[in-house]
Amino acid sequence: MNSFEVISQIKKELSKKIIGQEEMIDALLIGLLTNGHILLEGVPGLAKTTTVNALAKVIDLHFKRVQFTPDLLPSDIIGAQIYDMKTGEFKIKKGPIFTNLLLADEINRAPAKVQSALLEVMQERQVTIAEDSFKIEKPFLVLATQNPIEQEGAYTLPEAQLDRFMFKIVVSYNTKEQEYEIAKMASSNTKITLDKVITKEQLFKLKDEVLSIHIDKQLEEYIIDIVCATREPKKYGLEELENKIEFGASPRATIDMFKAVKAQAYIRGNDYVNPIDIALVVKNILRHRIILSYEAQAEDVNVDDVIEKIVEKIDIP
Repeated sequence: MNSFEVISQIKKELSKKIIGQEEMIDALLIGLLTNGHILLEGVPGLAKTTTVNALAKVIDLHFKRVQFTPDLLPSDIIGAQIYDMKTGEFKIKKGPIFTNLLLADEINRAPAKVQSALLEVMQERQVTIAEDSFKIEKPFLVLATQNPIEQEGAYTLPEAQLDRFMFKIVVSYNTKEQEYEIAKMASSNTKITLDKVITKEQLFKLKDEVLSIHIDKQLEEYIIDIVCATREPKKYGLEELENKIEFGASPRATIDMFKAVKAQAYIRGNDYVNPIDIALVVKNILRHRIILSYEAQAEDVNVDDVIEKIVEKIDIP
């Protein structure tokens, strides 16, 4: 199978259990292919956990889920040094962070210490317990979810920590037709088994192929213009956004965009990046990195609307 057939087969296998949510599935695949962590925002019951679990089975990866709560401790995630009464020695007990796919459910429910412990591992891909350091096995991907409705008792992620996520995906409701199919599937006795499509080793080969996807220099400059326009909109003829944006996107946004557009082109079956690939990922990469001003919030200006205005203004090469 060529690369496009492999991706198509993975999606076909996932569709046995997941109906709709194509954007979330594409984002997970891009994250796996580029080592990018993903923040999923959506109300409960939209198949976030089911999708991640299914993806782990299809690609033969280890999957663990942690439900974040206000009483969670950093050691509950990364592990701890414990005393063994039988041997009289201290031993290392590794936490759920030692996996390939970690679903951090409702990450905004945990206090800052727990969030920072997780985000440190996301960045460094290693864990320090007592005096010992342990490398996290590759691939390692964090899928963090947050519920946009219930904000009582929640600990909002600081902007610097949000920046560690490649994507912020807003998971929406299914269509009426998809909802019908979901209900039929859930109420039937049919047992669904997912087949393994590729191994971990084959995934590494796909990741190498993504790196060789061609991106034209003009498109690279176009990406940089989009990111720079979030910082200095006036320079790009976007005076109306001058007082709407408090802080623009960081250099991490540019780096992630370069990686993501290659992976987006790859899963679409192309060996080069075109402007469509940029359009498909731009909101997911920028929406959690642009901080709007009080003026924008007072006028109910949406981050996605700001991104759309920037993309409309800057000429496509």
